[in-house]
Amino acid sequence: MQFFDILVKKNIIKPDKLARLLTKSKETGLSLENLLLAEGVSEKAILEAKGEAGEMPVRTITKDQISFEILKQIPEEAARHYKFVPIEIKDGVLEVGMVNPDDVEAREALQFIVSKLNLPFKIYLITEKDLETALDAYKGIHGEVGKVLGELESALAEADVESSKNKEQAPEDFLKTEVKFIEEAPITKMVAVILKHAISGNASDIHIEPVEGRVKVRFRVDGILYTSLILPSSVHDAIVSRIKILTNLKIDEKRKPQDGRFEAKIENREIDFRVSTFPTFFGEKIVIRILDKAKGVKSLKELGLSEEQLDMVKEAIKRPYGLILLTGPTGSGKTTSLYAMLQELDREKYNVVSLEDPIEYNIEGVSQSQVKPEIGYDFANGLRSILRQDPDMIMVGEIRDKETAALAIQAALTGHLVFATLHTNNAAGVVPRLVDMGVDPFLIAPTLLLAIGQRLVRTLCPDSRREIPLVGPSREKIRLEVEAIPEHLRKDIVIPDKIYQGIPSASCPKGSRGRVGVFEILRRSPELENIILTNPVDTEITKEARRQGMYTMREQALFKLFDGIISFEEFNKL
Repeated sequence: MQFFDILVKKNIIKPDKLARLLTKSKETGLSLENLLLAEGVSEKAILEAKGEAGEMPVRTITKDQISFEILKQIPEEAARHYKFVPIEIKDGVLEVGMVNPDDVEAREALQFIVSKLNLPFKIYLITEKDLETALDAYKGIHGEVGKVLGELESALAEADVESSKNKEQAPEDFLKTEVKFIEEAPITKMVAVILKHAISGNASDIHIEPVEGRVKVRFRVDGILYTSLILPSSVHDAIVSRIKILTNLKIDEKRKPQDGRFEAKIENREIDFRVSTFPTFFGEKIVIRILDKAKGVKSLKELGLSEEQLDMVKEAIKRPYGLILLTGPTGSGKTTSLYAMLQELDREKYNVVSLEDPIEYNIEGVSQSQVKPEIGYDFANGLRSILRQDPDMIMVGEIRDKETAALAIQAALTGHLVFATLHTNNAAGVVPRLVDMGVDPFLIAPTLLLAIGQRLVRTLCPDSRREIPLVGPSREKIRLEVEAIPEHLRKDIVIPDKIYQGIPSASCPKGSRGRVGVFEILRRSPELENIILTNPVDTEITKEARRQGMYTMREQALFKLFDGIISFEEFNKL
């Protein structure tokens, strides 16, 4: 049965009128659908009739229905050519709208594209109008930047004409002209579009990287970099210059790295941007760290500490003096943990001072100071100044050298509670690292309260996960992991029969969102003090940590796997 027969059957159009329209369609070449629409038949009625005739489910699409994350599943070029668009991911199935479901070529193209996503798909019939609505949603970052690129080419052409008229212009005047052009040209819009989409996508960093013949723009989301945009190399210098103008950096200095920051209000949110330039073979690379004030500082409970670890930290930060060190690689969340600890302090009763590089978030009641090594104000000099400010608690952003380490320990010895970060692989490596820096063990032993190692792992979306049986090689791997734990620590561990796996959904296209910390904590004890004084090596310190009951970061991640917080794949990355 043809769809127009169903329209007659439902008394939406009279048989004689349909016959006239069919004849007119043959004579004029106009589509029957357009003729039916002209006669007042609704688009919805035609769509439902076509769906019923072809035994195909139908969908209508509204302007705000399709998220930018969903559109990433199918390239815009393919969507336009084959007339199909992704609508949403529901129950782990990608729902796709097609104008011509009978088009074999389009179906084969869809099968090829979706097979790379490792997702099943379901086809819905949509109208041409719905297709255009969905295609408009693709305008996102690519559409906006594409429009701006066109404006930029025109502006560059005008600038070339202007510069040819002023060949005798003095160098300093030319620089002023260049700055004015960068501020006024469409490049300003392009940078704004990149920043806006980074914020919308919950990115923590933006990488603008020149490579051969093009510029890659990548966003870091939950610790992973995604290429979001490829730009022509001709716009690279203008983008770099625009960002330098925002941060008051030297536009003409391209030989050495520079650092700066600026603030902007995007989507009614106050955002801080920390900018770093770095000279490479193909030009200057820009990395922008995004600090969203609206997200605020996490509390200790939100960090991911176990109940036992939380109690240890709370007990330590109540001590009147001593040293608490956080350790881990760059990007492992150390500063976030330090801020969470500062939040727990009585900042009204005590004088809390911090020395940071950079200041990422403002904390009420804390006197925060930004180090500036270029003028001689580094951590060591800043720490000397802080000690003259009658502090009770001191936070040092990072211990980088012997002088800073010695001053921090001296402060802890003289009645101050000191928080700081240090780069080592784990908690047990803190003491050997301090000794390597030249700090005497007899100074470390009485001051070190806690050494905390940490990493970040991606968490599963609660509404986007499914149970999977823990069997075969996966179960054997977990069994070996558990057996490697000392007997007195593993006696209460039960390996579950099922774990969780992330599945893409409309609300959570990647199956995971956000990150949580996994920690290991070494605390002061008489036995540890003796080891520090006699044989401060990793193996002996690790033995003492195990005696205390310390689980490693990997073991803490294992418990989060059992609790359904992270996936097996994420656990394996540690």
